[in-house]
Amino acid sequence: MIKRALVVGIDHYGDAPLEGCVNDANAITQVLESNGDGSPNFEVKTLTSDVRQVTNAVLQDAIGELFRAEADIALLYFAGHGILNPETNAGYVVGQDGKKGSWGVGMAEILNLANEAHPRIKSSVIVLDSCHSGYAGEVAGLGRANASVIGTGVTILTATHRDGEADDGPHGLFTEILLDGLRGGCSDIRGNVTPAALYSHVDQTLGAWEQRPIYKANVQTFIELRQVTPKVPDDVLRRLPEYFPERASVFALDPSYEEDRTNAPQLAHVPVDPDHVRIFKELQKCNRHGLVVPVDEEFMYYAAINSTGCRLTAMGAHYRKLAKLRRI
Repeated sequence: MIKRALVVGIDHYGDAPLEGCVNDANAITQVLESNGDGSPNFEVKTLTSDVRQVTNAVLQDAIGELFRAEADIALLYFAGHGILNPETNAGYVVGQDGKKGSWGVGMAEILNLANEAHPRIKSSVIVLDSCHSGYAGEVAGLGRANASVIGTGVTILTATHRDGEADDGPHGLFTEILLDGLRGGCSDIRGNVTPAALYSHVDQTLGAWEQRPIYKANVQTFIELRQVTPKVPDDVLRRLPEYFPERASVFALDPSYEEDRTNAPQLAHVPVDPDHVRIFKELQKCNRHGLVVPVDEEFMYYAAINSTGCRLTAMGAHYRKLAKLRRI
C-alpha cells in the first residue's frame, strides 16, 4: 500500500509568530512514519519554518505535488495560521509571507485538488490545526450556507469550526489529542486507527467550552492511518467461532479454568486444566475489551468458580462473524 503524507508546521510569521506548530509537525511526522511495531507506514515530507522558508508558493507547490501523485492514501497535515476573509467568504492556510490580498493557499483550492485526485488517490485526508479551519469543505462565496462539495474518498478533520480559534502553545491542544489517538488512544480491537475514531477521540476529550473540532467525509469504507498493538490478537479473534458456535452460544465455565483459588479455598481439590486456563485467559482478554461478558456474575473469575459461563456481546458477535467469514 502506498501512503504519502505532507506535514507542515509554521511558527515563524513576521507579525504574529506562533509557538507550537513546528513541534506539532515534527511529532506528527514521527508518529506517521511507522506503525506501532516499527514497520513502515507513511512516506512523509515535512516542511517546518525552523528549517526553511515556507512561503505561500512553497506551500502551494508541495500540496499540489502531494495530490498529483498516485497513492492509496494521501494525507495533508497543516499547523499554522488560518484566516477567513469575510469580504469574499474564503478560507486560507497562511504561508510565512501571507498578507492581505495574498493570504495563502485557499482551503477550497486544497479541497479541489483532493477531489480531483480520486480515483488516482483512493483516499485523501486533510487535517488542519489552524484558526477558522472548519471552513474547509465549504463553497467560497456562498455566505454562511455551509454548502459542502467534498468529493469521493475525501476526509477533513479540523481543529475548530469556521469561526473558531485554535490554541497555541508548546503543542496545540488539538494536535496533542490527535497524537494520543494515533499512538493507540483510539485504536479499535485489532489496533487500527481511523480518521473517524480520531475525531471521536478529539471530540470526547475537548470540553464543551473549548475549541470544537469538525469532521467531514465522503467515504464508503474506513481507512487505517496507523496500526498499533491489537487489544485482542487476531489469532484469538479467529477462535471466537470455535468458542461460540452460534451467536447466542454460552461458553460453559467451571473451576478447572481458573488456577487462582485464593477466594475459593473450598475448590482447592479441583484439578486445574492447563488448556482450560489458556482458553480462559483469552476469554478474559475479550471481556476486558467488551467482546465477552460473564453469565449471572459480575466478573469472569466468579463465572468460572461458580460454573456459569460467558457469552458474546454485540461487538463480540461482530468479530465472530468476521472470523467466520475469514476476514480476520
